[in-house]
Amino acid sequence: MILKEFSKYLQENNDKLTSNSTTSTKLLCDWIKFVIYKNPKNHVDKIVHKEIMLAENQTGDFFIIGKSESGRVLVNALYNFALSYEHYIMSKWLLDKHPHDFTNGK
Repeated sequence: MILKEFSKYLQENNDKLTSNSTTSTKLLCDWIKFVIYKNPKNHVDKIVHKEIMLAENQTGDFFIIGKSESGRVLVNALYNFALSYEHYIMSKWLLDKHPHDFTNGK
């Protein structure tokens, strides 16, 4: 259920990924930040609040950590899901490309 909610967030921000204005891991940070900074209203929010901690510095670098072993498993699953979604987007983009599309034309 947590991956499903994160998946919805990724799909809502798909245009940012396809335009290369952000990465899926940055969207993961944004989603966790969004969930953590609001009052928990459902099971997903409560689990994220209980299991995940987010640290971010002034330059925008972030660190996501699980508060327990189950939290670490959850963070790892979310991170892997974010990367797989980004790979999926890239593979869709590559479908109609050919090797000569990537030569520099010299």
